[in-house]
Amino acid sequence: MQLENRPPSAHRRALIIWLAIYPLVTLGQLLLRPLIGDLPIPVSTLVLTLLVVPVAVYLVVPALTRANVRLSAARSRRVRPARS
Repeated sequence: MQLENRPPSAHRRALIIWLAIYPLVTLGQLLLRPLIGDLPIPVSTLVLTLLVVPVAVYLVVPALTRANVRLSAARSRRVRPARS
């Protein structure tokens, strides 16, 4: 059985990206607050995004996208009856 090579819908992509960004930003704020908490907000945001964006783009979003493909394939196997 070959998986369809369709990209996820815009809504699903938005959810995948949010699932990557929200925890990374939260974790980044917790870890970096002692180091950059006294900097002006634009500078601390710059530092945070310099770390979060590459991690999200190169690691977390691709992993979540692969998981989405596996979940979608498993779901379509359950929904569609097997062809004889």
